Amino acid sequence: MPAHFPLKLVSSHMLAPSVRHLAFVRDDGQPLDFIPGQFLQVHFHSPEGAATKRSYSLATIHDHALGPGEAVEIAVSYVPGGVATGVFEALQEGQRIDASGPFGRFCLQASDANRRYLLIATGTGITPYRAMLPQLAATIAQRGIEVVLLAGARRREELLYADDFRAFSQRHPGFRFVPCLSREMPAQPHADARHGYVQTALAEFAPDPQADIAYLCGNPLMVDACFDALKAAGLPIPNIRREKYVSGK
Repeated sequence: MPAHFPLKLVSSHMLAPSVRHLAFVRDDGQPLDFIPGQFLQVHFHSPEGAATKRSYSLATIHDHALGPGEAVEIAVSYVPGGVATGVFEALQEGQRIDASGPFGRFCLQASDANRRYLLIATGTGITPYRAMLPQLAATIAQRGIEVVLLAGARRREELLYADDFRAFSQRHPGFRFVPCLSREMPAQPHADARHGYVQTALAEFAPDPQADIAYLCGNPLMVDACFDALKAAGLPIPNIRREKYVSGK
């Protein structure tokens, strides 16, 4: 059974109107070894006293295992009336929560020999890709791969970590950040912005069963739609890696 450990909140800020970025440190002096793409579970009690937990992907950008005192970063969606939302809204800097992990296998694999990654996300499903950036930089340098990140949101202000991904694309020409906005486009959109859903934009990039490995993370309907499209394009199922996010209240 995974050990539990305390996380102390050191800072937070709103990423979007209903999403907060929170930075913690592990408060027991131990390191947190994790692989980008993994998640933590946060444990708390409901107002009725029931033991409850929620899962949050690590958004931390590090190229090595976290050591004592280094940040542990997550993005939390706020749901009106939600139990978890109430816990995080009340959490002040210096206060602690109980966590366990890391868990999960939604990670880049050293054995991959692909020529391109298609990374597809909606909402907070983009957080594991932020953590993967150092690995992607190394892989772009070592193998000359291309990476396309399709990021879905309703409006520009709901795109998470967009500045991080744009800055990374400027430093690494092999990386392309493609925001897909389903409701409102900005007055002067970037050339790579698309109006519509990520599953619609995916066809433009012509998924190639000989070249591509795809990662899907976010809304279950999006994940299922993209999975079906990628499978229809001929990608082998092991090359379509999925993580579905259901809003935890």
